[in-house]
Amino acid sequence: MHSSDLRRQLEALRDGGQSVDGVLEILRDLPYQDLDFAKIDHHRPLRKGFPEVVLGKGKTPEQISEIVAALAGRGNPVLVTKTGADAFYAVRKQTSGAQFNQLAGAIVIPVESAPPLIDGVTVVTAGTADLAVAEEAAVTAELMGSQVSRLNDVGVAGLHRLLDAVPGLREARVLVVVAGMDAALASVVSGLVPAPVVAVPTSQGYGSSFEGMAALLSMLNSCSPGVAVVNIDNGFGAGYLAAQINQMGPSAGD
Repeated sequence: MHSSDLRRQLEALRDGGQSVDGVLEILRDLPYQDLDFAKIDHHRPLRKGFPEVVLGKGKTPEQISEIVAALAGRGNPVLVTKTGADAFYAVRKQTSGAQFNQLAGAIVIPVESAPPLIDGVTVVTAGTADLAVAEEAAVTAELMGSQVSRLNDVGVAGLHRLLDAVPGLREARVLVVVAGMDAALASVVSGLVPAPVVAVPTSQGYGSSFEGMAALLSMLNSCSPGVAVVNIDNGFGAGYLAAQINQMGPSAGD
């Protein structure tokens, strides 16, 4: 429930279009709903502007299905990350409107009456192996109200591919740069554009990449200012932050 939803219910109560019992029923599960194995934070849209997101990893399909059923139908989008087809089939049996983004490993239930998306987010990948994490970031930002442009496979091993796209990159309010291996792409992009860069290290790499630790340290040591770094493979966190930045206002070049 958003603050506008609560205001609408209270105004209806004041004007006689809603009963006290009706409002109490709506507020009954605030701030959270206890499912025994999970406590669903229905109060989060009031605090953060976006509902709780479900991490599918480590949860059974049945648990995910129950959680999604509790979140759906409240006027907010629902997002499950790091999940698979088995969970999606379980969700679909109980909740209508569910969609599965196989590349991102995400279950999505959008809101039909969502406002138009706000332009400004671009997600950039160094290589095809980074696409799953990048798509998780893109799906998250889109559900949070941002229009997302995607630019794939422009790693520094073939820098000309990135340079051809620079004019378009400079139109973005915020960029999400997803890279494994040496993860140099984040520094390069940040040095070419005025917008902030949210860097996402991935666990892709050869030899002593240490499951993404090498990419993480590389991004943390970026020599270009304006780079913020999220954790390894955390496309959700990057997409969330990018959408928040995008909705704060116009870019410096506007």
